[in-house]
Amino acid sequence: MTSGSPTSGVGRVIAGRYLLLHRLGVGGMSHVWLAHDQRLACEVALKEIVLRDSGETAQERAARVSRARARARHAAGLRGHPHVVTVHDVLEHDGLPWIVMEYVAGAVDLRDLVARRGPLAPAECARVGLAVLDALTAGHERGITHRDVNPANVLLAPDRTGAPYGRILLTGHGISVQPDTGEARHTTSAPTGTAGCAAPERIIGGPPGPAADLFSLGCTLYHGVEGHGPFDRESPLAQITAVVAEEPRPAVRAGALEPVLRALLAKDPTRRMTATAAGAALARIVTPQAGGRPPTRNELGPRPRWTEASALPPVATASSAAPAPPPVPGRPLSHALRAAASTGLGLLLALGAVWYALAERTADAEAAPYGRAVGLAAPLRTGDCVVADWPGAARFSGTPRLSLDPTCRDGAPDGQVMAFAEAASANEARATGPARCEELTRETRARLADVRSYAVVPTSAGFVPAEGRAACLVLGAHGPVYGPLAGHRRPGAAFTDTATMQKRDCLDVRSDRDVRLASCASRHDEQVLGFTRLAAGLTLAQARTRSDTACAREVPPADYGFDPSVYEADSWTGEGAWKSATHLVVCTVRKQNGGTMEGDEP
Repeated sequence: MTSGSPTSGVGRVIAGRYLLLHRLGVGGMSHVWLAHDQRLACEVALKEIVLRDSGETAQERAARVSRARARARHAAGLRGHPHVVTVHDVLEHDGLPWIVMEYVAGAVDLRDLVARRGPLAPAECARVGLAVLDALTAGHERGITHRDVNPANVLLAPDRTGAPYGRILLTGHGISVQPDTGEARHTTSAPTGTAGCAAPERIIGGPPGPAADLFSLGCTLYHGVEGHGPFDRESPLAQITAVVAEEPRPAVRAGALEPVLRALLAKDPTRRMTATAAGAALARIVTPQAGGRPPTRNELGPRPRWTEASALPPVATASSAAPAPPPVPGRPLSHALRAAASTGLGLLLALGAVWYALAERTADAEAAPYGRAVGLAAPLRTGDCVVADWPGAARFSGTPRLSLDPTCRDGAPDGQVMAFAEAASANEARATGPARCEELTRETRARLADVRSYAVVPTSAGFVPAEGRAACLVLGAHGPVYGPLAGHRRPGAAFTDTATMQKRDCLDVRSDRDVRLASCASRHDEQVLGFTRLAAGLTLAQARTRSDTACAREVPPADYGFDPSVYEADSWTGEGAWKSATHLVVCTVRKQNGGTMEGDEP
């Protein structure tokens, strides 16, 4: 079994003292548990360090454990800092290191907060930045660099007065390092940290330093105020490449915070903003200096949604009118007649301009809120299922004409509305909607086999009817999804096709053709672990005889903490995957004896 797999189940006691209650999160380098300290009768967070290389020697493993202890000591050295999660102890259990930390009740990390509630206002984001910068500076003064500052490692929790998000904490010191101490280092050439937030000098192999943490802070604050990272791309490799070779996406919501972000994201660490300068700049945004100019509307937050949409189209002027015809020979007009003619002509021009403006607005209104090409007469709502008719042969090429599928099943929907990206104007919706929708649907897409994000953006005239937001769809990448997705499904619902099965779904298998979504807390027959792709030449009938073997090889249940003496791989194939030529198979796990799974799996 792979070392570091989350096999430590609920109810296990670590080091004879800490009772595991439930898992709080799983990261690339650790598993974090809520645990009960039986000696002090309080709750703590217990971090299990992941050691994935099962082929390492005893000496190499000992070196890894030693590094974990050293990093825990680094974080413990910041004990008592108001913006650092306190580390209480580091221990070893069954040969693995565990770090005992403060449990912060009611905390939400910055990444999840932005995903749930949207981007922060510039001043609020600057307040977060000041707290994180204070924590980083305290570490830098002790010679400790964090090396993994990112939105998921910034916690916001109620303070002592109960104010939500009043307390700001930096966590994730699991890969922090203290230079010049002779401690063992990672020998891999891969950069540590989070893709899209690691400083360019770290990516190309440079030593860790305070300036690298400041670059990561800039990425974190950019995410907080913009709603997505400055170098977000489709894959971690593409993000890393963008950090080194491309400029960050232009900020559109940052207001007064934008110059600070730009200075922190300088690729040359010698030209990057210092901690002192960043602190002063952030403080000015949080508390503007007395007597200074008042903040602009953009600095206070986005403009009211009606500002752009309510502006009338410009009225035609003389310079835009057709040239006057040459004068007709004859007697000149009298002054009165000339004045009357001029007035009548002006009135006609004015009426014509008003008619033109009203006609344009009426035409736009008929296509509201997303324009004539999309064709919807009313704004989309959360959970709406849609059928997409693309103008060409290729999906995701051009603008699709959308229609609603009220049953979300009978019409084999192409996708569903999963979120909304709010904007201050139609221009902002067009500029930021696709990237925001990528971010808002990331978690859903990661759990499905073959889907893509698509932003349905309102027109200028449709911006107000669309409630000032772009609709974020999750669409089948190569074909329909055949039913509701993610949280819009309900336990007991039957799967029409495997396209709507997602990772960690629990299945109630009633027959080979009747599979229903089950609650993982109750009895169920199988659980979805992932997906694999079969050879293009296989027919659907052939796939059904070979898919179990492929899943056992490509998505082995042991890698997910399932005991191979008790559990085995299983699979499901659907017609949709063969109609779309993706040949994707859903890989599941079940008990070898055919018994039910009771909700106590890893």
